[in-house]
Amino acid sequence: MKILAINGSPRRKGNTSLMLAELQRGAEESGAAYDEIIADQVNLEFCTGCLRCNLIKRCAIRGDEWPGLSEKILNADVLVFASPVYFHHVTAPLKKIIDRFRSFLQVQMTETGLIHTPWHEWKKHFVLILSLGNAVTDDARPVVDLMKFMMELLGPGNRLTTIIGTGLGKVKQVTMSEEELRQFYIKIKMPEHLAPAHHKRNQELLQACYELGKKLGAPNGAIKK
Repeated sequence: MKILAINGSPRRKGNTSLMLAELQRGAEESGAAYDEIIADQVNLEFCTGCLRCNLIKRCAIRGDEWPGLSEKILNADVLVFASPVYFHHVTAPLKKIIDRFRSFLQVQMTETGLIHTPWHEWKKHFVLILSLGNAVTDDARPVVDLMKFMMELLGPGNRLTTIIGTGLGKVKQVTMSEEELRQFYIKIKMPEHLAPAHHKRNQELLQACYELGKKLGAPNGAIKK
């Protein structure tokens, strides 16, 4: 099983990266080939909407790392998109990569809408891992909607699993001990009695990432709809 993770976090030890590390640990224990791309380290130009990919069946932009990255994307069985949500969406470096997915499809304009035809057959497991400062998942809705839409455009053989960590407003908060959480809550004037429950929730979140990695990494481990 080939897993390609695209990490949109600017923090190498932030909550998103720590969640992704647990998925990696589980995947590699199951024997998967795991590769991680750090979005803000990729030399990539912005999509300009030139539409030349409709004619040449690939992105027309030259001189950046998209050819190698796109090959990795096409060869992967599992695509993991991981990002903190700062203002209701993924980070800019990850969105830059997502925009370049336009070159994977022919887009035909009609009077009633667009017809999307992928250049390749897609049968991949998409995974979306998000970390939010918000205590509820409302901020994640635009990202989830985009991922569902993109996945569906690329073909009916794709599927999606989403893991969303909430209430993670501080770097490394997901791995804080119960006492560290209590002291942090006192500092930001949150009820300190929430620390035990939130510590348990964070541990369960990391475990869910690990278990998903184990399942995805197993032979024929891409989870079916």
